[in-house]
Amino acid sequence: MLPIQKVLCPTDFSQPSRDGLAAAAELALHFGSELLLVHALPVLPALPPDPNFVFNVPEYELALHADANERLRKLAEEMAAKGIKTRTFVGHGDAGSEIVRIAKEEAAGLVVIATHGATGWRHVVFGSVAEKVVRLAHCPVLTVRATSN
Repeated sequence: MLPIQKVLCPTDFSQPSRDGLAAAAELALHFGSELLLVHALPVLPALPPDPNFVFNVPEYELALHADANERLRKLAEEMAAKGIKTRTFVGHGDAGSEIVRIAKEEAAGLVVIATHGATGWRHVVFGSVAEKVVRLAHCPVLTVRATSN
């Protein structure tokens, strides 16, 4: 397992994921690892059959993808300023599955993922991306608990 060549860190651009990124960056610096930043875009639902409903899904998906790329680029610049080699990836679909897929394809040695600390009905309704990654990843997973305010 050691030394870790690639550290994968998914982000949804929230504060908890920033905390996870800080831990991933520290590990990448310590081991001289490459940092892989990942954001997964959800699959958009099918359009209603109402012919009066106007919504250009491909255009919207392109805008979401462009926004994610730009936000990842900014994070990568922050990491480069710290001397961390970084690559970015935008996945499409279920976040947990996409994180696991990219980690496997890129031969990540470690996944560092933030937990949002959802409990109760939120956890039941929305599930846990971190939990899914822990169960399915081919490599070790470090979870970073969300700081409570």
